[in-house]
Amino acid sequence: MMKHKTLFMTEVAIFSALALLLDLVSGFVFARIWPQGGSISIAMVPIFLMGYRWGIKGGMATGLLLGLLQLVTTPVQIMTPLQGFIDYFLAFTVVGISGLFMNGFVNNYKEENRLKAKLFGIGGMFVGSFLRFICHFTSGIVFFGKYAPEGQPVVLYSLIYNGTYMLISFILSAVVIMVLYSAASNVLIKKAY
Repeated sequence: MMKHKTLFMTEVAIFSALALLLDLVSGFVFARIWPQGGSISIAMVPIFLMGYRWGIKGGMATGLLLGLLQLVTTPVQIMTPLQGFIDYFLAFTVVGISGLFMNGFVNNYKEENRLKAKLFGIGGMFVGSFLRFICHFTSGIVFFGKYAPEGQPVVLYSLIYNGTYMLISFILSAVVIMVLYSAASNVLIKKAY
């Protein structure tokens, strides 16, 4: 039991650090496109991997730790404590809800039903990405509406601003996860639940 707990905590730490590195690279590349934060990124990939290895607790713990790491290691744009909580802690924690799809994803991979496994996997990633989008979308309306071009409704501004990078990030993350599981599902599927 202790070995199991140690493995879990070690993987959360490693995958959170990997997510931070992926986020830093994408933030550097895309900072001029989304100046108020957000970027096309595959930083959600480690969160999805943990969600599919350990379930919702693994995914959410990794997302929460990523949000904390972002706050303490990178320059972030925080307007208020509530906005910081929504855009960092909550937004990345809810990505881990993809872990609710773990059993369908893993069991179908074990049974060699790849199509069904991919549908569960993509479904989980869509839910996690959509929930993260909702956090950023709401924050964009409430806290970043002043950046909307004159005459453009704040809701439309937040939808376009956050929707563009979130949609592409979801698609890229889904492609990466599907490639990883197609190439190395035996390594990625945890042996003991």
